[in-house]
Amino acid sequence: MSINLTDYAELLEDLSPHSREALETNWHDATKVFSPRGLDNYLKGVSAIRGLGRGDTLVETWIQQAPQVAKEVGEDVVADLATASLMLASKTSGAVIELLLASAPTAANRLGDAELFLKYLQFINTLIAQAPRGVRPMLDKLELLFQHLTLGGLRRWALWGAHAHRTNYEEQIKYFGLESKESLAMLQKERKGTLLVDVQRRINMYLRALWARDFFMRPTSGDFEAREGYRPYIEDYLLHLPDAYDDFQLPSPASGGGAGGEGEKVSGLELYRATTAHCAAHIVETKQPISAEALNPLQMAVISVIEDARVEALSIRRFPGLKQLWCKLHTATPEMSASVGDYLNRLARALLDDRYQDDDAWIAEGRALFATAAEENQGNRLDSNHTSWEIGVQLAHSLTQKKIPFNARTDILTAPYRDDNRYFWEFEEFDFDKAAGAGYESVKQVRKYVSVMEMANEIDVETAGDDAEEIWVLGTELFPYENIGDESGGKSFNELEGKEPVSDPFHYSEWDYQIQLERPAWATVLEKRAKSGDLETIDAITAKYKREIHRMKFLLDAMQPQGVQRIRKLEDGDEIDINAAIASFIDIRLGNQPDPRIMMRSVRKTRDFSILVLLDLSESTNETVQDQEYSVLDLTRQACVLLADAINKVGDPFAIHGFCSDGRHDVEYYRFKDFNQHWDEGPKAKLAGMTGQLSTRMGAAIRHAGHYLKLQRSAKKLLIVITDGEPADIDVRDPQYLRYDTKKAVEEVAREGVTTYCMSLDPRADNYVSRIFGQKNFMVVDHVQRLPEKLPMLYAGLTR
Repeated sequence: MSINLTDYAELLEDLSPHSREALETNWHDATKVFSPRGLDNYLKGVSAIRGLGRGDTLVETWIQQAPQVAKEVGEDVVADLATASLMLASKTSGAVIELLLASAPTAANRLGDAELFLKYLQFINTLIAQAPRGVRPMLDKLELLFQHLTLGGLRRWALWGAHAHRTNYEEQIKYFGLESKESLAMLQKERKGTLLVDVQRRINMYLRALWARDFFMRPTSGDFEAREGYRPYIEDYLLHLPDAYDDFQLPSPASGGGAGGEGEKVSGLELYRATTAHCAAHIVETKQPISAEALNPLQMAVISVIEDARVEALSIRRFPGLKQLWCKLHTATPEMSASVGDYLNRLARALLDDRYQDDDAWIAEGRALFATAAEENQGNRLDSNHTSWEIGVQLAHSLTQKKIPFNARTDILTAPYRDDNRYFWEFEEFDFDKAAGAGYESVKQVRKYVSVMEMANEIDVETAGDDAEEIWVLGTELFPYENIGDESGGKSFNELEGKEPVSDPFHYSEWDYQIQLERPAWATVLEKRAKSGDLETIDAITAKYKREIHRMKFLLDAMQPQGVQRIRKLEDGDEIDINAAIASFIDIRLGNQPDPRIMMRSVRKTRDFSILVLLDLSESTNETVQDQEYSVLDLTRQACVLLADAINKVGDPFAIHGFCSDGRHDVEYYRFKDFNQHWDEGPKAKLAGMTGQLSTRMGAAIRHAGHYLKLQRSAKKLLIVITDGEPADIDVRDPQYLRYDTKKAVEEVAREGVTTYCMSLDPRADNYVSRIFGQKNFMVVDHVQRLPEKLPMLYAGLTR
């Protein structure tokens, strides 16, 4: 990828002179913000928005504002912003899209996080479907709204107005323009106390002053419906904080609450300071994680309380003022004893606040154990979180004597500044793939790359087979030491004794209909290199079907994407059709009834298909067609050539693969053409060299083909299976077994968005093919010799 604008001349050739001048003016600033990949996405966005046909102003707005968005929340969101703009093109006018782009830097600045910005784009898409007249006035007031609301608050405020004024468009416009009393009342209701984006710089300076280092913070959006922010947490050394904090109301002394007086509040800024100081203490004082293995949820909860107290005690030794900041946010009292969570909150307060009085024996035990650890050797025991583990396990055992049930969801700490403690826990992840394949996988082979001398001096192990644990590989071919006559002929060891290379095995499960369970890692697919054949074979096919290719030309031309098309004569559209408006105005002046259809809409006509053709290459394809000299394999090859020419002309990405099998351990898979390959001499030569052999284990091949289709980013994925018989293999006697497995494979790839269609050359296929692929997803070709004509027409019908 390049950072020179001249390298993208072909992509930007449709820009007007004014837009090109704007791009050249902003290019220098864009190169400072974007990486080469980001610049590529940026310019593709210019081209795509130009393709909407909504005028130069919209294109220039993108040119100016996209780098500002990338500067605020990163370049990865720019492609999503372009996609959102293109999606909105069919739902609203160009002026609204222009306003969305113009206000995007404001939204990015106020949200401060790429994930939140993507949620904001989703919200705009939802709102434009529910209140299309309200989006424009809301975007005009976006900066004012984000000064008072979080993203969750903005969604609640906007969707309330959309539902309240669903049919009254005048009130809808007033509401979203902040011109109605109820709009201002809802704004006040959803308003938060302190937004993180407003105090983030001050908090950064505060933490830097304490620990002489930087801590990176990211806002998180709370629950949209429940109006509750997520708890603070630490992940990947980032502090994830709620995007807003309300002032925290302290209980009055009369109610036995915390240290504050009646009506006293802790501001949102102080709450952010307490939260970030606590999270920073975890990062600074945690040297290694605590293993959660062999611990039950109650033990983990108690250990978490002790670990919080440990890191806070170490921080208070360095910064005594933090104790006052944290103490006033604990509101637990001795009267709270209804649940385990009450006792945990009382313990958390007791370990932090020396003035807190609590006569409970369990609380006293916790205080004594923690005080002992803090006093020994001037606090050295607190330097290790193993102390938290020891005290926590002992206290958890004592707590069980109270016979109070523990609920991990509800028995949590209520101090608003405490995080969820995921940072210091270490869990051994459960590997589902490893568990499913346990007992089925053999020892993994190791390939060792060696030099010529190592290879020549090593003694061969003649008894080693394909299951050898270690295989030595030389970078180049190795030839015999001396000429061994005619038998050698100057050939290398590879040519004399070598085998065709195969890929690493792919293991797939198989459905056993009799026990109604999947057999894990049951079938093994091995990819093998397809041999090349004579290109003249392909040229002969093209010459033979020249008339059919010419006949399909007009059909294929109609299938090609047409870009942006204008649909005229609409009563409700995106913009006025000037010609139709003038004609209606003339009718009015003449006293005739005018045509009300004076609007038009621009629609983007695109194709987004990926097609994979899967060929059955079993031994039966070598049989000749009745009353003909050519085989089924020859017909399949001819059909693939015509189909590939057709798809290549339309421009859809496609692949051609084939398969055969020799038992469940050897399903051979050949890739004649991949999605990223051009339809040129290489794939054509492989297609000319394909042969038919062995059996037809179709389920494993379909799963493997689905694996490659899943990697494609197309919206629609099509798998066309061409076979001359039912699924069968040498190690399966029950004919229903592989039929049911193939049916299960079709269902599995369908869950990944892949549509499977079968073209069967078996005249008896009606008995089973519909049960495997579905009533509308198969075609039985009665006259096999017509396959080359039918296959391209089938493609045209399926992708129309």
